[in-house]
Parts: sequence; structure tokens; C-alpha cells
Amino acid sequence: MSTLTIKDLKVSVTENEQERLILKGVNLTLKTGETHAIMGPNGTGKSTLSETIMGNPAYHIVSGQILLDGDDLVQRTVDERARAGLFLAMQYPAEIKGVTNIEFLRAAINARRSKDDPIAVTDFLARLDDKLAVLNMSDAMAERYLNEGFSGGEKKRNEILQLLMIQPKFAILDEIDSGLDIDALQVVAKGVNSMKGPDFGTLMITHYQRLLNYIVPDFVHVMMDGRIVKTGDAQLAHTLEAEGYAGLRDELGLDVPLTDDDVE
Repeated sequence: MSTLTIKDLKVSVTENEQERLILKGVNLTLKTGETHAIMGPNGTGKSTLSETIMGNPAYHIVSGQILLDGDDLVQRTVDERARAGLFLAMQYPAEIKGVTNIEFLRAAINARRSKDDPIAVTDFLARLDDKLAVLNMSDAMAERYLNEGFSGGEKKRNEILQLLMIQPKFAILDEIDSGLDIDALQVVAKGVNSMKGPDFGTLMITHYQRLLNYIVPDFVHVMMDGRIVKTGDAQLAHTLEAEGYAGLRDELGLDVPLTDDDVE
């Protein structure tokens, strides 16, 4: 079993040559075998948390720790964190012309293996065929340049294909339901659910209950004003869907305006 622990994490970004604090002391513990979801109003720091965990240099860690099995990753690069077992499925995956999916996937898998023990071509192709089938993706997708010309739904499926092929310890899924119709959402959820097991943990960031109907979380966390203010089980998401965040804000006595200004 592996553990990802966020300890009193405070993070800022530079805006107009000024530092603005977004995460104001986040504490969170995930274990493999668990599925966590983070919900909250726009602008509360959800995507900032995901990008910081993965090492995006645009986000400045003021203080705190990001521990993977006790090893602090704060000074590690994005590549080093990926090799250690972290994976981020992004809201807006980049298009990379000249690099095919199949080339990218082989390189990503081998980056986590010894240089003397790359994945065998036959094993790689067998795994690829299996995962393409799970996601109802054609063989032709593997030969296309990474995300180039892909629809929004294809990009999201491609992110999940990468997840299934790389098999990290922890996946951070940042609004993978955004822009997906019901059919595409069901396929993406099928892929994520196929990874469930004692060696894999998930952290999902979402605004909507509908994703959690397909990928049922063990824990739901609510973020407001750069902190996790409440944790519960899957029922908490249903409550938020029915009542919104205003009631929770009043219940907790938080003087935090709810805004549509998404700074994440």
C-alpha cells in the first residue's frame, strides 16, 4: 500500500507582479485502494492543488509538504514525480505534433522502468490492444499525433488511455467530466473503474455529482477559500448537489463569497 500525504500546503501564484495566496493550508491523505473526490465553488484552489501536486512551476509552494510514501516531493521535477508514481489527467491536454500516441506511451512506460529492462514490444502491444478495447478506441488512435485534431471527448479518452497504460500509484483527475456527453462519460468512467484495486488510488476534482454516479468515491472533500473545510462519504456530494455551497458556508460560519471567477 502507498500513501500520498499533503501537509499544511500553502501555495501562491504571481498576478500583476504580486504574489497571491491560493492554497492556505491544505491537509489531505490518500491511500492506494481509495477513491477521493474534491468539490467546491470556482476559484477555491481545486485545480491549483492538482497542478501543485504534479509540480507545475507556475505555482509557488510557500510552505508545506507533499509526501509519497514518506518521501517529500516538493523539490522534485514533474518528470521525477511521474516516475515516482503520480499521474495527472488535465482539463486541457496539450497537442503535440510529430509524436504519436504509441511513441509517447512507450516512452512514458519505459521512463518508470530500468533502462536495462524496457517493456517488450509484444507486451506493450498486447496491453495497448486491451486498453483500447476498454475505452472503445480504434487502433488508428494509437498512430495519430498526441491529441492533435482530437475532439474534447477524444482528448479525455486519450488521457485515460495513458492512465491505463502507465499504471501509476495515484491518478489526479482534474475535471475529466468537463464537456463530455453521457456516452463518453460512461466510457471514461469504465476506464477509471477498471484500475481500481489495492495498488491504485484516485483523486478526482469535479463540480458535478454526475461523475460520482459512475465513479463512486470513498471520500468527498469540500474546498473553500483554499482549504478543505469538510469531508464525508459519497452522500456529501448528493447533499451539495441538492443544497449548493451557500448552506455549507453558513453552517461552517465561513465569510467566503461564492464567485464564478475561476482563478484555477
